[in-house]
Amino acid sequence: MSRPKILLTNDDGINSGGLWAAFDALTLFADVTIVAPATQQSAVGRSISIFEPLRMNEVMMHGTLAYSVEGRPTDSLLLGLYGLGLKPDLVVSGINHGENISFESITTSGTVGAAMEAVNQGVPALAYSLQMSDEGNKFADPRTHRTDFSQCKEVVTKITKLFLEKGFPKGSQLLNINIPSEKIEGYEATVLGERIWETSVEKRSDPRGKPYYWINGTPIYIPEENSDVTALKKNYVSITPLSMDNTAFKACSELKKMIVDID
Repeated sequence: MSRPKILLTNDDGINSGGLWAAFDALTLFADVTIVAPATQQSAVGRSISIFEPLRMNEVMMHGTLAYSVEGRPTDSLLLGLYGLGLKPDLVVSGINHGENISFESITTSGTVGAAMEAVNQGVPALAYSLQMSDEGNKFADPRTHRTDFSQCKEVVTKITKLFLEKGFPKGSQLLNINIPSEKIEGYEATVLGERIWETSVEKRSDPRGKPYYWINGTPIYIPEENSDVTALKKNYVSITPLSMDNTAFKACSELKKMIVDID
Protein backbone atom coordinates (compact mmCIF):
# COMPACT_ATOMS: atom_id res chain seq x y z
CA MET A 1 0.00 0.00 0.00
CA SER A 2 1.42 3.40 -0.99
CA ARG A 3 2.16 5.96 1.65
CA PRO A 4 0.19 9.24 1.68
CA LYS A 5 1.93 12.33 0.31
CA ILE A 6 2.16 15.44 2.50
CA LEU A 7 3.35 18.95 1.65
CA LEU A 8 4.78 20.50 4.82
CA THR A 9 5.18 24.25 5.25
CA ASN A 10 5.16 26.87 8.03
CA ASP A 11 5.56 30.58 8.75
CA ASP A 12 8.54 30.50 11.15
CA GLY A 13 10.92 29.67 8.34
CA ILE A 14 12.78 26.63 7.10
CA ASN A 15 15.21 26.69 10.06
CA SER A 16 12.45 26.33 12.63
CA GLY A 17 12.66 23.45 15.08
CA GLY A 18 8.88 23.15 14.94
CA LEU A 19 8.95 22.47 11.21
CA TRP A 20 11.50 19.70 11.57
CA ALA A 21 9.68 18.21 14.56
CA ALA A 22 6.60 17.94 12.35
CA PHE A 23 8.73 16.38 9.61
CA ASP A 24 10.04 13.74 12.03
CA ALA A 25 6.51 12.89 13.14
CA LEU A 26 5.01 12.76 9.65
CA THR A 27 7.74 10.71 7.97
CA LEU A 28 6.84 7.77 10.21
CA PHE A 29 3.87 7.07 7.94
CA ALA A 30 3.97 9.46 4.96
CA ASP A 31 6.19 10.80 2.19
CA VAL A 32 6.82 14.43 3.14
CA THR A 33 8.09 17.32 1.01
CA ILE A 34 9.12 20.51 2.81
CA VAL A 35 8.46 23.79 0.99
CA ALA A 36 8.86 26.61 3.49
CA PRO A 37 9.81 30.30 3.70
CA ALA A 38 13.52 31.07 3.85
CA THR A 39 13.00 33.49 6.76
CA GLN A 40 10.59 34.30 9.58
CA GLN A 41 7.16 35.20 8.15
CA SER A 42 4.86 35.26 11.17
CA ALA A 43 1.66 37.33 11.14
CA VAL A 44 1.52 37.75 7.35
CA GLY A 45 -1.78 35.89 7.13
CA ARG A 46 -2.73 34.67 3.68
CA SER A 47 -0.86 37.37 1.76
CA ILE A 48 0.57 36.42 -1.64
CA SER A 49 3.51 37.98 -3.51
CA ILE A 50 1.86 39.09 -6.74
CA PHE A 51 4.04 42.14 -7.49
CA GLU A 52 7.48 40.55 -7.29
CA PRO A 53 9.15 37.38 -8.58
CA LEU A 54 9.92 34.52 -6.21
CA ARG A 55 13.00 32.37 -5.86
CA MET A 56 12.92 28.79 -4.63
CA ASN A 57 16.17 27.02 -3.73
CA GLU A 58 16.95 23.39 -3.04
CA VAL A 59 18.64 23.03 0.35
CA MET A 60 19.99 20.03 2.21
CA MET A 61 19.07 20.17 5.90
CA HIS A 62 19.20 17.42 8.50
CA GLY A 63 20.05 15.00 5.74
CA THR A 64 16.87 15.89 3.83
CA LEU A 65 16.29 17.74 0.57
CA ALA A 66 13.94 20.66 1.18
CA TYR A 67 12.81 23.74 -0.72
CA SER A 68 13.45 27.23 0.64
CA VAL A 69 11.20 29.97 -0.76
CA GLU A 70 12.10 33.66 -0.60
CA GLY A 71 8.53 34.63 0.12
CA ARG A 72 5.56 34.09 2.38
CA PRO A 73 3.90 30.89 3.65
CA THR A 74 1.20 31.07 1.00
CA ASP A 75 3.85 31.63 -1.68
CA SER A 76 5.60 28.48 -0.46
CA LEU A 77 2.36 26.52 -0.64
CA LEU A 78 1.62 27.68 -4.18
CA LEU A 79 5.16 27.06 -5.41
CA GLY A 80 5.00 23.57 -3.97
CA LEU A 81 1.71 22.80 -5.70
CA TYR A 82 2.39 24.45 -9.04
CA GLY A 83 6.11 25.19 -9.21
CA LEU A 84 7.13 21.69 -8.18
CA GLY A 85 3.97 20.02 -9.42
CA LEU A 86 3.34 18.28 -6.11
CA LYS A 87 0.01 16.53 -5.72
CA PRO A 88 -0.26 15.97 -1.97
CA ASP A 89 -3.05 14.14 -0.21
CA LEU A 90 -2.72 16.63 2.61
CA VAL A 91 -1.02 19.90 3.52
CA VAL A 92 0.38 20.35 7.02
CA SER A 93 1.41 23.80 8.26
CA GLY A 94 3.53 24.13 11.42
CA ILE A 95 4.43 23.36 14.11
CA ASN A 96 4.19 27.08 14.85
CA HIS A 97 6.08 28.63 17.77
CA GLY A 98 3.15 30.17 19.59
CA GLU A 99 -0.55 29.36 19.78
CA ASN A 100 -3.00 30.47 17.09
CA ILE A 101 -6.29 30.66 18.95
CA SER A 102 -9.40 32.85 18.70
CA PHE A 103 -10.90 34.52 15.65
CA GLU A 104 -8.37 37.29 16.17
CA SER A 105 -5.29 35.11 15.62
CA ILE A 106 -6.39 32.99 12.70
CA THR A 107 -6.88 36.00 10.44
CA THR A 108 -3.27 37.12 10.90
CA SER A 109 -1.49 33.78 11.31
CA GLY A 110 0.80 32.79 8.46
CA THR A 111 0.55 29.20 9.68
CA VAL A 112 -3.23 29.17 9.29
CA GLY A 113 -2.96 31.33 6.15
CA ALA A 114 -0.96 28.68 4.30
CA ALA A 115 -3.47 26.00 5.36
CA MET A 116 -6.35 28.18 4.18
CA GLU A 117 -4.73 28.61 0.79
CA ALA A 118 -4.28 24.85 0.53
CA VAL A 119 -8.02 24.36 1.03
CA ASN A 120 -8.67 27.13 -1.49
CA GLN A 121 -6.62 25.08 -3.96
CA GLY A 122 -8.58 21.91 -3.22
CA VAL A 123 -6.23 20.18 -0.74
CA PRO A 124 -7.32 19.47 2.87
CA ALA A 125 -5.04 20.95 5.50
CA LEU A 126 -4.02 20.81 9.15
CA ALA A 127 -2.45 23.77 10.94
CA TYR A 128 -0.44 22.94 14.09
CA SER A 129 0.66 25.46 16.72
CA LEU A 130 2.39 25.08 20.09
CA GLN A 131 1.49 27.26 23.06
CA MET A 132 4.45 29.27 24.36
CA SER A 133 4.56 29.78 28.12
CA ASP A 134 7.18 32.51 27.55
CA GLU A 135 5.62 35.22 25.38
CA GLY A 136 9.08 36.40 24.30
CA ASN A 137 9.76 33.09 22.59
CA LYS A 138 6.98 33.79 20.09
CA PHE A 139 9.04 36.60 18.64
CA ALA A 140 12.55 35.20 19.00
CA ASP A 141 14.55 33.70 16.14
CA PRO A 142 13.19 30.11 15.91
CA ARG A 143 16.74 28.85 15.43
CA THR A 144 17.55 29.88 19.00
CA HIS A 145 14.69 28.00 20.66
CA ARG A 146 15.42 24.98 22.83
CA THR A 147 11.85 23.71 22.84
CA ASP A 148 11.04 20.09 23.65
CA PHE A 149 8.80 18.93 20.81
CA SER A 150 8.44 15.30 21.94
CA GLN A 151 4.82 15.78 23.10
CA CYS A 152 4.01 17.72 19.92
CA LYS A 153 5.36 14.94 17.72
CA GLU A 154 2.97 12.45 19.32
CA VAL A 155 0.04 14.81 18.73
CA VAL A 156 0.99 15.43 15.09
CA THR A 157 1.34 11.70 14.44
CA LYS A 158 -1.97 10.74 16.09
CA ILE A 159 -4.11 13.53 14.64
CA THR A 160 -2.68 13.46 11.13
CA LYS A 161 -3.06 9.69 10.85
CA LEU A 162 -6.63 9.94 12.15
CA PHE A 163 -7.80 12.40 9.49
CA LEU A 164 -5.86 10.73 6.69
CA GLU A 165 -7.57 7.44 7.52
CA LYS A 166 -11.09 8.67 8.37
CA GLY A 167 -11.29 11.84 6.28
CA PHE A 168 -12.33 15.27 7.52
CA PRO A 169 -15.61 16.13 9.26
CA LYS A 170 -18.38 17.10 6.87
CA GLY A 171 -18.35 20.83 6.18
CA SER A 172 -14.65 21.48 6.84
CA GLN A 173 -11.42 20.58 5.08
CA LEU A 174 -9.34 22.71 7.44
CA LEU A 175 -8.54 22.02 11.08
CA ASN A 176 -6.70 24.41 13.40
CA ILE A 177 -4.87 22.48 16.13
CA ASN A 178 -3.27 24.04 19.19
CA ILE A 179 -1.07 22.05 21.57
CA PRO A 180 -0.53 23.05 25.22
CA SER A 181 2.96 23.64 26.53
CA GLU A 182 2.23 21.65 29.70
CA LYS A 183 1.27 17.98 30.06
CA ILE A 184 -1.73 17.21 27.84
CA GLU A 185 -4.97 16.45 29.68
CA GLY A 186 -6.86 15.32 26.57
CA TYR A 187 -8.31 16.38 23.23
CA GLU A 188 -11.27 18.68 22.66
CA ALA A 189 -13.32 19.73 19.63
CA THR A 190 -13.61 23.50 19.93
CA VAL A 191 -14.91 26.70 18.38
CA LEU A 192 -12.98 29.93 17.92
CA GLY A 193 -12.84 32.06 21.02
CA GLU A 194 -13.01 35.82 21.30
CA ARG A 195 -9.99 38.09 21.06
CA ILE A 196 -7.01 37.30 23.26
CA TRP A 197 -5.14 40.61 22.98
CA GLU A 198 -5.84 44.12 24.18
CA THR A 199 -4.06 45.94 21.36
CA SER A 200 -1.97 49.04 21.95
CA VAL A 201 0.56 51.17 20.07
CA GLU A 202 3.63 52.45 21.87
CA LYS A 203 5.30 55.61 20.63
CA ARG A 204 9.05 56.04 21.19
CA SER A 205 11.81 58.33 19.98
CA ASP A 206 15.01 57.28 18.22
CA PRO A 207 18.42 58.84 19.12
CA ARG A 208 17.73 61.64 16.63
CA GLY A 209 14.42 62.52 18.23
CA LYS A 210 12.29 61.05 15.44
CA PRO A 211 9.22 59.07 16.52
CA TYR A 212 8.73 55.39 15.81
CA TYR A 213 6.02 52.96 16.90
CA TRP A 214 5.64 49.44 18.29
CA ILE A 215 2.32 47.64 17.84
CA ASN A 216 1.94 45.77 21.10
CA GLY A 217 -0.71 44.06 23.18
CA THR A 218 -1.65 42.69 26.58
CA PRO A 219 -2.94 39.10 26.77
CA ILE A 220 -6.50 38.80 28.08
CA TYR A 221 -8.68 35.77 28.76
CA ILE A 222 -12.40 35.66 28.05
CA PRO A 223 -13.86 32.43 29.49
CA GLU A 224 -16.13 30.76 26.95
CA GLU A 225 -17.46 27.23 26.97
CA ASN A 226 -16.06 25.02 24.17
CA SER A 227 -13.68 27.71 22.90
CA ASP A 228 -10.13 27.00 21.77
CA VAL A 229 -8.88 29.60 24.26
CA THR A 230 -10.52 27.81 27.19
CA ALA A 231 -9.42 24.35 26.05
CA LEU A 232 -5.78 25.39 25.80
CA LYS A 233 -5.96 27.09 29.20
CA LYS A 234 -7.08 23.71 30.64
CA ASN A 235 -4.14 21.99 28.88
CA TYR A 236 -6.30 20.26 26.28
CA VAL A 237 -5.30 19.95 22.64
CA SER A 238 -7.76 22.22 20.83
CA ILE A 239 -9.06 21.02 17.44
CA THR A 240 -11.17 23.63 15.66
CA PRO A 241 -12.81 23.05 12.27
CA LEU A 242 -12.63 26.16 10.11
CA SER A 243 -14.61 27.29 7.09
CA MET A 244 -13.50 29.46 4.19
CA ASP A 245 -16.95 31.11 4.17
CA ASN A 246 -16.81 34.31 6.24
CA THR A 247 -20.48 35.18 5.74
CA ALA A 248 -22.18 36.42 8.93
CA PHE A 249 -25.37 34.42 8.40
CA LYS A 250 -27.02 35.70 11.59
CA ALA A 251 -26.97 39.21 10.12
CA CYS A 252 -28.53 38.34 6.74
CA SER A 253 -32.21 38.65 7.65
CA GLU A 254 -31.78 41.98 9.42
CA LEU A 255 -29.65 43.29 6.57
CA LYS A 256 -32.40 42.47 4.08
CA LYS A 257 -34.85 44.56 6.13
CA MET A 258 -32.39 47.45 6.41
CA ILE A 259 -31.79 47.79 2.68
CA VAL A 260 -35.31 47.17 1.42
CA ASP A 261 -35.98 50.91 0.98
CA ILE A 262 -32.74 51.80 -0.74
CA ASP A 263 -33.51 53.42 -4.10
